[in-house]
Amino acid sequence: MTERWDVRRAGPVDAVHRVLMIPGGLCSTGFYADVMAQPALAGLGMVAVTMPGFAGTRAPGDVSMEYYAELMARFAADNDCDIVVGHSLGANVAIEMAAAGRFKGPLVLLSPTFSRADEATFLTVLNAVGRVPLLGPASWTGMLKLMPKAMKRELPPHRAEELLSDVAANDPAVCRRIVRRYYEYLGRHPALVPRLCEAAVPAWVVRGGRDEIGLTDEERRELEACPHVRMVTVPDAGHMLVVQQPERVAAVIAEAAAV
Repeated sequence: MTERWDVRRAGPVDAVHRVLMIPGGLCSTGFYADVMAQPALAGLGMVAVTMPGFAGTRAPGDVSMEYYAELMARFAADNDCDIVVGHSLGANVAIEMAAAGRFKGPLVLLSPTFSRADEATFLTVLNAVGRVPLLGPASWTGMLKLMPKAMKRELPPHRAEELLSDVAANDPAVCRRIVRRYYEYLGRHPALVPRLCEAAVPAWVVRGGRDEIGLTDEERRELEACPHVRMVTVPDAGHMLVVQQPERVAAVIAEAAAV
């Protein structure tokens, strides 16, 4: 099955540690290319995989967060990965991998969402509109046409065209289905901070200084009180810190590998 996935590899094949990198929603493995090229990670084995269904890849029949966590955990085991890095929706998949007991290693969580209220307003509205039979398909088609223009200012100019072509390859119907299941997951688990803390795995929660994804004061206090979690703020970065500050992101991953 995985031979049809979008997979990107880097680093020595005999590395002591191997990192699985999961991109965010709509994104491909290309969003990790600059991180994987950082000298700080030269000794690590690295494998990035686009979540099936995004960036033109084929979606599984089950697009629930629980099933994505199962898929990624199996991929991690098959590829001897002992560290998981996830960005945005990929970070939430990583949280579920640990919370469900499917992965026991360190996590580097780049801009995760810990509750429905923290999620970007446009996505919440789009999910609601997407449930309307006549408006739903058209709303997602329109959003995916506008998304490259909206994202362009968040991406490095020399990489923007390449990355946005992957975003443009998304299927509106598939995205609508995945996001619906994602919001159902947030309904089942309205507070994800306790799930992360109870998983008792080392975790770095990394956020850009101007990230549009919210984090309540209560969530921050709970994360700071959790003995297994370290909070990291990356200045001069927004939600797309993975491409905006790859050197800083790589430094956090290297720290996780050292643990």
